[in-house]
Order: sequence, then structure tokens, then C-alpha cells
Amino acid sequence: MNEEPVAKTAAKAEKTIPLNEVVISLYEAQDKIYPRSVSGFFTKWRWVMIWLTQLFFYGVPWLEWGQRQALLFDLDAKRFYIFNLVLYPQDLIYLTAILIISALSLFLFTAIAGRLWCGYACPQTVYTEIFLWIERKIEGDRATRMRFDASTMSAKKLARKGAKHFIWIVFALWTGFTFVGYFTPIRELLNEFIHVNVSPWEIFWVCFYGFATYGNAGFMREQVCKYMCPYARFQSAMFDDDTLIVTYDEERGEPRGGRSRKVEVNSKELGACIDCSLCVQVCPTGIDIRKGLQYECIGCGACADVCDTVMDKMGYERGLIKYSTQHAITNKWTHKEMIRRILRPRVLIYASILGLIIIALMTSLWFRTHFRVDVVRDRGVMARLSDDGKLENVYRLQIMNGTESVQHYKLNVSGIKDLEIESEAVTESEESEHKDHNKTITVNPAESRWLIVDLKIPDGTLESGSHKIQFEIQAIESKEIVTEKSVFLVPR
Repeated sequence: MNEEPVAKTAAKAEKTIPLNEVVISLYEAQDKIYPRSVSGFFTKWRWVMIWLTQLFFYGVPWLEWGQRQALLFDLDAKRFYIFNLVLYPQDLIYLTAILIISALSLFLFTAIAGRLWCGYACPQTVYTEIFLWIERKIEGDRATRMRFDASTMSAKKLARKGAKHFIWIVFALWTGFTFVGYFTPIRELLNEFIHVNVSPWEIFWVCFYGFATYGNAGFMREQVCKYMCPYARFQSAMFDDDTLIVTYDEERGEPRGGRSRKVEVNSKELGACIDCSLCVQVCPTGIDIRKGLQYECIGCGACADVCDTVMDKMGYERGLIKYSTQHAITNKWTHKEMIRRILRPRVLIYASILGLIIIALMTSLWFRTHFRVDVVRDRGVMARLSDDGKLENVYRLQIMNGTESVQHYKLNVSGIKDLEIESEAVTESEESEHKDHNKTITVNPAESRWLIVDLKIPDGTLESGSHKIQFEIQAIESKEIVTEKSVFLVPR
């Protein structure tokens, strides 16, 4: 093989690369980030959100509503229980509305305050913070952890690492167990684990979500936010110059440089930034906010908290790093001017659409009937002559009881004169309660019932073809009425 052309090509490629550019491998190993612990206004709010979200997540599955779990997505029974609300697959529109409301809320919050969700309530952020807290308690602060990881393996190091990972794994598995508890009644699931009678699928999903929590929060951490989460990539489409973001006041802070506490700001032609790099050390994604807004920034405000602490120690004014907007920094707006500009057309449109959808959802749920009916023609028997010489059509009715009590329903069909109704609506034990038992259907709480309904007319009464009819089902207890349209077929 002639190597001369290959060498010339390589030399030519080297010449085309500018000397001031650095080639970075896509597969370069990333250094581990050791976030420094910090305290302050925004950090306290982050922990408030951590407590609120985790109390909700771990606590709600154990709440009972009547004789069942308050919040349960029962896939086997094809029913979703949301406190006093029972949803069936036919109620998918309500779940869709909830998802749309969640998406629009995210757009609204992002337009107002950037990655507010990422910094304070995202599960990745929340569990990473919890895992870091466990790591700090066992291995020490940032400097201690860095020395600890750099040291050679010893019995002490093995014991601490083992204890940390053991607690991580237990916490992650409990998280996976709780997540599965939203789809399988959690008390039954716990009883199955205690008696070692768990289905393979339940074991798989508990381990799967436990492993995901362990891996994402324990090891991948900021890599999930930087490379796996799509929100970091398209957030810029929802940002503008009036969006609240974590901002470094470059005009006030530059030029940066170290100095004694006794030196007043600007006395040595230096800005307020003393170049301590603490804002980088506390950042969970390891960025330098002084370089401007970057897509890796999750808007947690940790850098603002630690910078305020430094400014207090130096005797300088707080707010070198703060939540602000590009327009506010450029135009030197006051706090009131900045807040007033936040209520701009974009935000008002998002808020109006979100409000209308919420009102529509609440109105629909308020006027929603507490049962549903599906009418399906029996395709195996379109039309036939019965033994008594009458023309018969067969239908299958599904009545879904969306309440937590036994309900009774009356069936009536209109649209054709002299139409007879036959069905196996009630059992013998129900005749004493309802004299009109041939047309009364009993459905247990939060269950659905299928029944066969035969409609008959004297042969020759109607012309051949399709004739419109209407099923009318009335709940005896609540007096609610549901109507469903269908057709009665007369063959030629």
C-alpha cells in the first residue's frame, strides 16, 4: 500500500486546523465534580422543595380514600384513581389535559424565571442533592472527599465507600418500590415482598427504577442534565432578555482579582469579584457563571448564595451574582422595573391559555356524569329472526360505575315504535329491591359491567335498511342520564 498519499492528506488536514483552536474528543473522560456545601436563601428554598416533593412522592401512596388507595394507576383493572375521581380509558381526555397543563406550566415558569423546574423540583436535581447529602455525611466535605478519593484503598476507605453505597442502594430500591406502588396497591405490594410472593414483573420494575435512581443520582449526576435531558437544549427557545436567570454583574465585578479584606472595592482598579472561585466550587454542574449564561446552568442559585457570603465577609454590597434579567443588568433597572417587565405579552399569553385550560378541565369534571356507557353492536349477529317470529338485533352494553358505591341503572331505548327490550340485567337477589328488574342494571363500586341487550320488533314493521335508535341509561340514585346513539338494521 502506498503511504505517501495518506501522509500528504494528514499533513494537509493539520494545516487546515487553526493554531488557536483546540480539538476536543467526543469521548473524553470527564473529571468528577465535587460540589461544595453552601447555605443561603436559595439553598433553603431548594431544601424546602426537596422535602415537599419527597413527602408527596413517598407519602401519597400510603393515603387511603374510602377502602382503596387514594392515588393509584391500576393498569390491570384499567382504572385510574385520583382521590375521589375515577377515570377509565375512555377518560383519556382528562389525563391529556393534565399533561398539557403541566407542559404549559413549564413554559410559563421558564419564560418567567428560566430553569426554575430544573433547579428546585426536577427529580434528577432532587435525588442528586439527597445522594450528595448522604455522601457528605459519610465521607466529609469537598476537600476531604477529594483527598479521600485520591488516596489508596484501605480498610477505612473500603468501609466508608461500602456504607455510602449500601445506603444509596437501599434508598434507591425504596424509591423504586414506591414508584411501583403507584401502579400496584402499595400495601399489597409490601405484603407480597414480606411473604416473598412478588411477581417477576414487579421485581423487575422495582429494580429497574431503583437502578436508574442509583446510577443517575449517584454517578451520572450533572451528565444527565448536560447531555441526556432535552430540556437543556431547547430552553433557549423559551428565554428572552426579560427572563429571570442567574446572572453575574460583569460591569461591577470586572476586572477580578484577589485582595485583602481591608482593601476597599475599586481601590486597586479591581472590581468586586475577588476571584475566589467559590461560585464554581458550589455549582452542581461545574460551570463558571462569570462566563455568562450556559445551557448547563440549572438555575439553582447556589453560586448566588456563596457569592453573597463572600461579599458579606469583604464588606461589599450583595448581588454580584443574582437572579436578574439581561435587560435589567444592561439598563440598570430597579427591582420594581424588572418585575413589571416580567409581566410581558408572552407571559400573559401563556398564563391566559393555561388559565382557560384549567377552567375548562374543572368545568368538565364538575359536570361530568359519574358513569359511562359504551354501546357495541354484536358483529356476529347483525340481524335475525327470533323463535317467536320477531326481527332481532343484538347489542353489547358496557356500563362503567365511576362512584365508590353500588349504583343501579334503568335502560330505555327510543327511536322505533313497538320496540321490545330483553336483557339479563339483574340477578334474582336484586328483584326485591327493584320491581322493574328486567330493565334495571346493578354495577358494583368503581367497576364496569357488560350485558347483552336484544331489541325486537314484529317482522315487516319497518322497511329494510338502517334505522336510528337511542339508548338512554339513567342512574336511579343520582338521576343522571347518559344517551348513546346506534342503529337498528332491517335486512332485505
